[in-house]
Amino acid sequence: MPYAPIENYGLVGDMHTVALVGMHGSIDWFCYPHFDSPSVFAALLDSQKGGHFRIVPANDKPRHKQFYWPDTNVLVTRFLAPDGVGELTDFMPVGRGAPRGGRRQLVRRVSAVRGSLRFRMECCPAFNYARDRHETHITSQGACFHSAALGLGLSTKVPLERFERGVSSDFTLEEGQSETFVLEELGSSGECHTAVSEDEIEQRFELTVEWWRRWLSQSAYRGRWREMVRRSALVLKLLTFEPTGAIVAAPTCSLPEGIGGERNWDYRYTWIRDAAFTLYGLLRIGFIEEAEAFMSWIDARCHELEPDGSLQIMYGIDGRHELTEETLDHFEGYQGSRPVRIGNGAYNQLQLDIYGELMDSVYLYNKYGSPISFDLWVHLRRLLDWVAHHWQQPDEGIWEVRGGRQQFVYSKLMCWVALDRGLRLADRRSFPAERNRWLQTRDTIYEQIMREGWNPRRRAFTQYYGADSLDAANLMMPLVFFLSPTDGRMLKTLDATLQPPPRGGLVSNSLVYRYNVSESPDGLAGDEGTFNICTFWLVEALTRAGRVDPKRLNQARLIFEQMLGYANHLGLYAEQTGCCGEALGNNPQAFTHLALISAAFNLDRALGTS
Repeated sequence: MPYAPIENYGLVGDMHTVALVGMHGSIDWFCYPHFDSPSVFAALLDSQKGGHFRIVPANDKPRHKQFYWPDTNVLVTRFLAPDGVGELTDFMPVGRGAPRGGRRQLVRRVSAVRGSLRFRMECCPAFNYARDRHETHITSQGACFHSAALGLGLSTKVPLERFERGVSSDFTLEEGQSETFVLEELGSSGECHTAVSEDEIEQRFELTVEWWRRWLSQSAYRGRWREMVRRSALVLKLLTFEPTGAIVAAPTCSLPEGIGGERNWDYRYTWIRDAAFTLYGLLRIGFIEEAEAFMSWIDARCHELEPDGSLQIMYGIDGRHELTEETLDHFEGYQGSRPVRIGNGAYNQLQLDIYGELMDSVYLYNKYGSPISFDLWVHLRRLLDWVAHHWQQPDEGIWEVRGGRQQFVYSKLMCWVALDRGLRLADRRSFPAERNRWLQTRDTIYEQIMREGWNPRRRAFTQYYGADSLDAANLMMPLVFFLSPTDGRMLKTLDATLQPPPRGGLVSNSLVYRYNVSESPDGLAGDEGTFNICTFWLVEALTRAGRVDPKRLNQARLIFEQMLGYANHLGLYAEQTGCCGEALGNNPQAFTHLALISAAFNLDRALGTS
């Protein structure tokens, strides 16, 4: 099977893991039991070896449609053929619909809604990134797959045939008929499952739909673009690891930022920098419980500072510190994009910006959520002392470059944010603090950025001190209240950024590159697409400038509307967008959906009542 476009996938999940379901009816990515566990199906990274779970019409070449059951994360794939119409419903039961005993399920129910259709089902697991062999046993209720570390059972009433790596079945459905396939973990003793009745599956479906709709009803957003904001909220909930409250950056690994290139990373972890955007987005639209859970995860990390008082830039969703990077040389990669990486070697990089994002998130939570504890403040105070002593160091920056450390302007900006929010929080709560030293250091950083980060020739803030090239991260300056959105230097930086790359800018057809890889070598070969979150940052910067300049506000709205057009058919965004509008990078990306929520909230407010 050829590789499907990255944008052709939807996802279902249960806040422990997700499955990516293609418009062609194949699950080509599924890790179990958690987001960052080894894969069971990974055809996205190797169509021959990776493993898949496919249900497709057997003879016809139907057209495909895909949509979510309204206000839920239950996915429907529709097959439209001359002889009939079929529907494949995928979901993972949650809430009261989840099975007892902790055995989470992946349910696939296929039905004929018009005419007659012949289907083919193939369940071909490839455990541990296709590194572990497994045994397959067909039973009266379905099939069992046993590997060294994991056993899975497939329950179904259709007769199964065994082949080299899995099981298959060819069956015909007449109008009104349906068949169900349930994949779940085997018991601790390795015993195979019992059959699941259709009535039980229907009940789990209804309870799961009810749970998602009840959860979404908490949303306080009533503005323009309500459907896109609600879908983004549903995506963020799917990417939440329920046991700890952490949100993964994306549920996939090694999907390329450029087809055939080496920019392939594992995003199944939680970045500290995502904290501020996550908490801001969740609090703004009314999801207090999720914000509290993520704040608890942040609190736990702050109690695990390194011996010198510093933080890592990212952690496992369970809080683990070591995320050793390795390559899967036996996988060919998506469309030949190698190497395929699992783990992420950037976890031990120095990225000074994380302290500003962390402190901003704590400040926002203390203001809009619940007051933080003194015990947490003690750890934050130690962290802020570390920032005051180390802010002048060069680092790898927000984009995790692998070409050497620089004095990145954005890193300095966020060190300023860390100390500024620390001072504000200390004053708001009357916490003990090194106020004089923090204040002096904060002001020193400010003046240095204005002196060293501003390039008079380019008439813009540049990527790092002494550079000529731009960085979209600097669009955050007015968003974190470092500069007024109408400050002359900020407006000039906006104008420079809005130019196309051949003229030194970062914007192409209203989409924003994070930086120009030809001007700013980052230690990696190849090109990449535009960075979706940066486009939403541009919208927010223009929105804030547009409060006194209607032309910029109109420009912000146009760019936002254009950006909505680059979502896939389900309203999902990958990390990047290619030159032909194709999705690139890991998919879907939480950061992008967080930025969409923030941009929609602030743009809607600036536009006023429609």
